[in-house]
Amino acid sequence: MVDINADIISFKSMGNVCLGQSIDFYLDDIFSRYDVDIKQYSLPFPSEEKRHGYTLDHGALIISTTPDDIIVSVGGNEDYCGKYNGTLYPGMTMEALIRHAKDLRIVNGSLIVDGDYGLSFSLPAPYDEIADVIQQIPLDLPLNEIYVCDHSAWAPKQKKKRS
Repeated sequence: MVDINADIISFKSMGNVCLGQSIDFYLDDIFSRYDVDIKQYSLPFPSEEKRHGYTLDHGALIISTTPDDIIVSVGGNEDYCGKYNGTLYPGMTMEALIRHAKDLRIVNGSLIVDGDYGLSFSLPAPYDEIADVIQQIPLDLPLNEIYVCDHSAWAPKQKKKRS
């Protein structure tokens, strides 16, 4: 059952909604228990792949699917009540995130915590466009959106050792 209080599990699930599963599995539940808004959008150039977004209760949970209805991303805003590892949650400030993280990276307008590319915080405008280093982000800035997805393609490539 979809639950906006459920733990956030990197690379796997948020709100008990699992990556890689068909949205069809959740439709009866979400339409009977939540206010749902559905939109179609395109990924940026060069991909331009079509996606569907299911927004539950004004962003408390946001589910993105491929055209064949497979879930590729689950996110939520500050109304989502679950946490990642009992400490990270949407709505926390940048200062609180820094206290809980050993390493923070800005990648494509998102914050990657401790090298975990299965979880990200979206930086709000204008910081998603202008922040190049963590020190450019105000400590009191609320980080209102968190996402579970597979951003492993964003991870730095390991250099192969020569033998």
